[in-house]
Amino acid sequence: MLPESSELLKTVTFKTSRSGGKGGQNVNKVSSKVELIFNIDDAYFFTEEEKLRLKEKLSTRLDSEGLIHVISQEDRSQLLNKQRAIIKLVSLLKTALQVQKARKATKVPKSVKEKRLASKAANAEKKEGRRKPSFD
Repeated sequence: MLPESSELLKTVTFKTSRSGGKGGQNVNKVSSKVELIFNIDDAYFFTEEEKLRLKEKLSTRLDSEGLIHVISQEDRSQLLNKQRAIIKLVSLLKTALQVQKARKATKVPKSVKEKRLASKAANAEKKEGRRKPSFD
Protein backbone atom coordinates (compact mmCIF):
# COMPACT_ATOMS: atom_id res chain seq x y z
CA MET A 1 0.00 0.00 0.00
CA LEU A 2 1.33 3.43 -0.92
CA PRO A 3 1.79 5.99 1.85
CA GLU A 4 0.52 9.55 1.74
CA SER A 5 2.59 11.97 -0.30
CA SER A 6 3.69 13.84 2.84
CA GLU A 7 5.30 10.66 4.24
CA LEU A 8 6.82 9.87 0.87
CA LEU A 9 8.37 13.35 0.70
CA LYS A 10 10.20 12.74 4.00
CA THR A 11 12.23 9.94 2.39
CA VAL A 12 13.12 11.56 -0.93
CA THR A 13 15.83 14.06 -1.77
CA PHE A 14 15.77 16.58 -4.58
CA LYS A 15 18.61 17.86 -6.74
CA THR A 16 18.12 20.82 -9.02
CA SER A 17 20.17 21.91 -11.98
CA ARG A 18 19.87 23.99 -15.09
CA SER A 19 17.71 22.42 -17.73
CA GLY A 20 18.87 22.18 -21.33
CA GLY A 21 16.91 22.96 -24.48
CA LYS A 22 14.80 25.96 -25.45
CA GLY A 23 14.03 28.79 -23.08
CA GLY A 24 16.52 31.56 -23.82
CA GLN A 25 17.70 33.50 -20.79
CA ASN A 26 15.48 31.43 -18.48
CA VAL A 27 17.54 28.30 -19.21
CA ASN A 28 20.78 30.11 -18.42
CA LYS A 29 19.57 31.59 -15.12
CA VAL A 30 17.07 29.26 -13.47
CA SER A 31 17.68 25.75 -12.09
CA SER A 32 14.39 24.26 -13.22
CA LYS A 33 15.46 20.65 -13.84
CA VAL A 34 14.57 18.47 -10.85
CA GLU A 35 16.04 15.08 -10.01
CA LEU A 36 14.18 13.13 -7.33
CA ILE A 37 16.21 10.44 -5.54
CA PHE A 38 14.38 7.70 -3.64
CA ASN A 39 16.01 4.97 -1.53
CA ILE A 40 13.81 1.89 -1.18
CA ASP A 41 15.70 0.70 1.91
CA ASP A 42 14.97 3.97 3.78
CA ALA A 43 11.23 3.70 3.10
CA TYR A 44 10.00 2.69 6.56
CA PHE A 45 6.37 2.51 5.40
CA PHE A 46 7.00 -0.50 3.12
CA THR A 47 7.20 -4.05 4.44
CA GLU A 48 10.21 -6.22 3.62
CA GLU A 49 8.14 -8.14 1.04
CA GLU A 50 7.13 -4.89 -0.67
CA LYS A 51 10.74 -3.68 -0.68
CA LEU A 52 11.86 -6.93 -2.32
CA ARG A 53 9.08 -6.68 -4.91
CA LEU A 54 10.04 -3.06 -5.66
CA LYS A 55 13.71 -3.97 -6.06
CA GLU A 56 12.83 -6.86 -8.34
CA LYS A 57 10.38 -4.96 -10.56
CA LEU A 58 12.41 -1.72 -10.68
CA SER A 59 15.82 -3.40 -11.00
CA THR A 60 16.47 -1.68 -14.35
CA ARG A 61 15.88 1.75 -12.78
CA LEU A 62 18.08 1.23 -9.72
CA ASP A 63 21.62 2.56 -9.67
CA SER A 64 24.60 0.80 -8.04
CA GLU A 65 23.59 2.06 -4.57
CA GLY A 66 19.96 0.92 -4.92
CA LEU A 67 18.52 4.41 -5.49
CA ILE A 68 15.75 5.32 -7.91
CA HIS A 69 16.31 8.52 -9.90
CA VAL A 70 13.32 10.31 -11.41
CA ILE A 71 14.10 13.34 -13.56
CA SER A 72 11.65 16.00 -14.70
CA GLN A 73 12.54 18.98 -16.86
CA GLU A 74 9.42 19.47 -18.99
CA ASP A 75 8.31 22.73 -17.39
CA ARG A 76 10.09 26.06 -16.99
CA SER A 77 9.12 26.13 -13.32
CA GLN A 78 11.07 24.21 -10.68
CA LEU A 79 7.94 23.73 -8.57
CA LEU A 80 5.99 22.17 -11.44
CA ASN A 81 8.92 19.89 -12.23
CA LYS A 82 9.06 18.80 -8.57
CA GLN A 83 5.37 17.95 -8.66
CA ARG A 84 5.80 16.03 -11.93
CA ALA A 85 8.71 14.07 -10.49
CA ILE A 86 6.63 13.12 -7.44
CA ILE A 87 3.75 12.01 -9.66
CA LYS A 88 6.16 9.93 -11.77
CA LEU A 89 7.58 8.27 -8.64
CA VAL A 90 4.12 7.47 -7.25
CA SER A 91 3.02 5.90 -10.54
CA LEU A 92 6.28 3.89 -10.70
CA LEU A 93 5.74 2.57 -7.17
CA LYS A 94 2.06 1.79 -7.83
CA THR A 95 2.79 -0.28 -10.93
CA ALA A 96 5.69 -2.08 -9.25
CA LEU A 97 3.62 -3.01 -6.18
CA GLN A 98 0.73 -4.49 -8.16
CA VAL A 99 0.57 -8.25 -7.85
CA GLN A 100 -0.48 -10.04 -11.01
CA LYS A 101 -3.17 -12.64 -10.71
CA ALA A 102 -2.02 -16.19 -11.31
CA ARG A 103 -3.31 -17.45 -14.64
CA LYS A 104 -5.65 -20.42 -14.45
CA ALA A 105 -4.86 -22.98 -17.12
CA THR A 106 -7.98 -24.03 -19.02
CA LYS A 107 -8.66 -26.64 -21.68
CA VAL A 108 -9.47 -25.67 -25.25
CA PRO A 109 -13.21 -26.29 -25.72
CA LYS A 110 -14.27 -29.16 -27.97
CA SER A 111 -16.34 -26.82 -30.18
CA VAL A 112 -13.27 -24.67 -30.88
CA LYS A 113 -11.24 -27.73 -31.91
CA GLU A 114 -14.06 -28.91 -34.22
CA LYS A 115 -14.37 -25.45 -35.74
CA ARG A 116 -10.61 -25.32 -36.44
CA LEU A 117 -10.64 -28.77 -38.06
CA ALA A 118 -13.70 -27.84 -40.17
CA SER A 119 -11.99 -24.68 -41.43
CA LYS A 120 -8.85 -26.71 -42.26
CA ALA A 121 -10.94 -29.22 -44.20
CA ALA A 122 -12.72 -26.43 -46.09
CA ASN A 123 -9.38 -24.82 -46.94
CA ALA A 124 -7.96 -28.14 -48.14
CA GLU A 125 -11.03 -28.73 -50.32
CA LYS A 126 -10.71 -25.25 -51.83
CA LYS A 127 -7.05 -25.84 -52.69
CA GLU A 128 -7.81 -29.32 -54.03
CA GLY A 129 -10.25 -27.69 -56.48
CA ARG A 130 -7.44 -25.52 -57.88
CA ARG A 131 -5.30 -28.50 -58.92
CA LYS A 132 -5.14 -29.79 -62.47
CA PRO A 133 -7.08 -33.04 -62.79
CA SER A 134 -4.93 -36.14 -62.97
CA PHE A 135 -5.88 -38.90 -65.46
CA ASP A 136 -4.80 -41.92 -63.45
